[in-house]
Amino acid sequence: MSKLDNKWIRAVLPALFIHCSIGTVYCWSLFKGDIAAYIEKPVAEVEWAFSLAIFVLGMSAAFGGKLVEKDIHKSSLLSALFFVVGMAGTGFFIYQKSLIGIYFSYGVVMGIGLGIGYLTPVKTLMLWFRNQKGLATGLAVAGFGLAKVIASPLIEKLLGERNVEGTLVNAANIYTMFYILAGIYLVMMFIGHLALKKPAGYEEENVQTGSFSYLKVLKNKSFIGIWLMFYLNITCGLALISQEKGILAYIGFGAIGMVSSLTATFNAGGRLVFSSWADRLKDRNSIYKVIFLLSITAILLTIVLDSIHNSIAILIIILLCAVNAGYGGGFSSLPPLLSDRFGLENISTVHGLALSAWALAGLTGNQLSAFVLEKTQSYEMVLYVIMGLFIVAALISIFVVKPDKVYLGNNESDREEEMIAG
Repeated sequence: MSKLDNKWIRAVLPALFIHCSIGTVYCWSLFKGDIAAYIEKPVAEVEWAFSLAIFVLGMSAAFGGKLVEKDIHKSSLLSALFFVVGMAGTGFFIYQKSLIGIYFSYGVVMGIGLGIGYLTPVKTLMLWFRNQKGLATGLAVAGFGLAKVIASPLIEKLLGERNVEGTLVNAANIYTMFYILAGIYLVMMFIGHLALKKPAGYEEENVQTGSFSYLKVLKNKSFIGIWLMFYLNITCGLALISQEKGILAYIGFGAIGMVSSLTATFNAGGRLVFSSWADRLKDRNSIYKVIFLLSITAILLTIVLDSIHNSIAILIIILLCAVNAGYGGGFSSLPPLLSDRFGLENISTVHGLALSAWALAGLTGNQLSAFVLEKTQSYEMVLYVIMGLFIVAALISIFVVKPDKVYLGNNESDREEEMIAG
């Protein structure tokens, strides 16, 4: 075995290259206003490109799991091509001032690259880290969260100077930025594609000898419970994260950029810490109970102490950091939890199905907080609604998600191996 054939070179490094590239989708807020200004459309209309990208991400993952299961080299190459072409195409359609073109390139084409790319490294990591699956997925998915921290300064640099009104001095920078980023991410994702490899001997196994049943998964009570609590965690996270800037401005806190970087760091850190922590627990579902309890406590303390001390900024920042950490931890803890319940053999397919929750949450999270704000004009009411949903998610985790293992195929050797590993 070559010195290069190890878990760090063949699994962790390519996963980080791929996820640090596609995770740039979370930098959308940095340039959506510049796109709207250049193509002369309302920001609200441009915003749908991001919502569409997240929706297509989830749905392409839901339907692309079989492809990833079958051939990670084909899926990693396809994800790179779709993501890069979508990003370059976004630059082209911005130049053409075509909103429909932006929807198609950023939302659909790039969204497909996001979904397939998100799934591709996960099973490979868990195969290399069989006894530390949470650590493995945490390392990969942390890259998705860190992408915003890494890419934000580069994007600001590429966009260039702004005038006193906040608009770009050189308006052409908005579309040339996409061309440059497409070139950078093509190199990164192609390196990830070349380096990604399953452990020696695994390719010789017929991973699909069992008869996989979509219906059996979708009807399973635990899967339904996992899907619902995952959906609620994302919805609550997006509902609060989308109002981060507005909440800080409302309480008069000026260092919004600093808080944005801080919360993004907690988002990435939560992806690594919570999933690694779950490796030490008897049942990985327990980590979701911790995440929901942490989020509920943070919101409750903020509401109670704020009513006494009148808008203490540090409380809001702690709340945002806690919810961001739990939001990220929910993503990284999902694949190992599904692996424990449904086996490693079909994890890419089952994980893809579960990510359809992300697709729907991407359409409802932002809109939920916007709707509550429109009706009540109160950020406190937004917190009450989010806390209520977190309580529902906690109850689902406690009473619906059972610890029982579900076997989806007929491969007895894999069943025995999973029983030994479990």
